[in-house]
Amino acid sequence: MSGEYRIFGAEMSPYSVKVRAYFRYKGIPHQWLSRRANEEEFQKYARLPIVPLVVTPDGTGIQDSTPIMEKLDAGFPEPSIHPEDPVLNFLSALIEEYGDEWGNKLMFHHRWFGEADQLATAHVLARGGMPDAPWDAVNEAAATVRERMVSRVHFTGSSPENAPLISAYLDRLLEILKPHLAERKYLFGARPAFADFGLGLQVYEMALDPTAGAIIRARTPEVLAWAYRMTEPRNDGPFESWESLQPTLEPLLRDAGDFFLPWSTANARALQEGEESFSVTLGGKDYVQGPQKYHARSLNALRERYAAVTDKSALDPILAAAGCLPYLT
Repeated sequence: MSGEYRIFGAEMSPYSVKVRAYFRYKGIPHQWLSRRANEEEFQKYARLPIVPLVVTPDGTGIQDSTPIMEKLDAGFPEPSIHPEDPVLNFLSALIEEYGDEWGNKLMFHHRWFGEADQLATAHVLARGGMPDAPWDAVNEAAATVRERMVSRVHFTGSSPENAPLISAYLDRLLEILKPHLAERKYLFGARPAFADFGLGLQVYEMALDPTAGAIIRARTPEVLAWAYRMTEPRNDGPFESWESLQPTLEPLLRDAGDFFLPWSTANARALQEGEESFSVTLGGKDYVQGPQKYHARSLNALRERYAAVTDKSALDPILAAAGCLPYLT
């Protein structure tokens, strides 16, 4: 078989474009295929009905964006997305997890909460799956997509009660990223790290939508430029040191310590205790949602990664100052 990989994904899937950006950065030969336009082929290799799906040259199917990248990194180590400094390496992995789970919450809520966003996204998804269909058929399909996706928003905690809280979380994130990205191309310096792939493509997807996109464009053009840069990332230099990153990257770690990790820990506890919903105080306000199984697994994976750090003498003070340490041990 040829050495070309196949990526089955969707332009409106942050995890799909995350994997595509990784392939582009690594220079891995690949085809980008719409899942909806290649459903029969997708079903041959997929274990789960989710994108992205990567089919290797030997015909093996791999799913879930982070495991895909970790598996391929063994065969395509350069250019590396992992800083050599073990402290920065773990911090990058922490932010990658923050992006995948917390960033996705912000994206999904804003994409499917308001009517304008629902209509716009549903039509983009419908047209993407049937590019040559007449408008009547697209409109009918869009109505079905909208109904299905809006019925799922509770999985990410989106609700009228949580809406102002989630909007505030996005505002906070953008305020943090703005100064950090004002004079650097990527989160850890002049080249993308694991963290950029996890968070940057969630922000990119937000930038495509009416409400979140307008907010990002109006308030933080630096963040917008980074999000689009992450669709075609380049190695333009080295990773920076913690000393140069700390002044503006530490607030992002504190955001994880104040919001993401307490929420993720409460979610895991609720699953363990068999609760139908849980409440956690974030930033002095109560946030309520039903538990999600995948988040508990990914939190365990992050804790295992932390436990694998052999010398934590430089890492632990940083995590403690950001309020992250109690949730990782």
